[in-house]
Amino acid sequence: MSKATSDKRQAFLSLEKRPNPAKLPIGSRIRARRKELSLTLQELASRSGLSAPFISQAERNLTTPSVWSLMSLAKGLEIDISHFMEWPVTDEIVFRADDPKLVDIESPVTYTDLSSEIADRKMDAILVRIPPGFAFPPSSHDGEIFRYVVKGKLTAIAGEVHAELGPGDGMHFDGRVTHYVRNDSGDDVLLLYVGTPAVLKGV
Repeated sequence: MSKATSDKRQAFLSLEKRPNPAKLPIGSRIRARRKELSLTLQELASRSGLSAPFISQAERNLTTPSVWSLMSLAKGLEIDISHFMEWPVTDEIVFRADDPKLVDIESPVTYTDLSSEIADRKMDAILVRIPPGFAFPPSSHDGEIFRYVVKGKLTAIAGEVHAELGPGDGMHFDGRVTHYVRNDSGDDVLLLYVGTPAVLKGV
C-alpha cells in the first residue's frame, strides 16, 4: 500500500470514528458548536439572552434547557433548532388525544404541541408534563405568557410574584419579567402553556 493510499485510509477511519453530533448529549452539541464559532460563554450569553452560568451548566449536562432556551441557543449559535430536537409539523387544525404531536427532544420533560401551522400564527400552545423535582431555568422574552395547571401542584415565578398553583389555577403575565416554574411535588405536573408571539412557528 502506498503512503498516499495509507494516509487517505487513516483520514477516512478518523472521520468514521468522529461522533455524530445528532447522537451527542445536548450539552455536548452546544459546546461543540460554540467552540466551532470560537465564542466564549459570555459571548454566547449575549447572543442568546441566557446567562453564562446557565449555558455552562447546560454544556456540562448539569441542567436541562427548555425548548424555549434551546430556541434562544440555536439563534445564538446560528443553527436550526433541529440540531437539538425535532418539532412535529402538520397542516391539521384538529388534534386527537390518541395521536399526540410529541416533540422529539432529549429531556425528562414531555412536550405536546397543540398548535397548528395556520398562516401568520400569533401564539404557541403546548402541553407540558413536568416530572417531580424538575425546575426550568429562569428566562425572559418579549410577549405574553399564560400558564394553566391541568394536574398536580406547581411552583410558579413571574417577576416578584411567587405562587403555588394547583389544578384550575393559572397566571397571565408579561414575558419580559424573569420567569420560571418548578415541580416541588412528588408527582408529575401537567401544565398548559400559551405564549405570544409564536416563537416556535415554522420549526
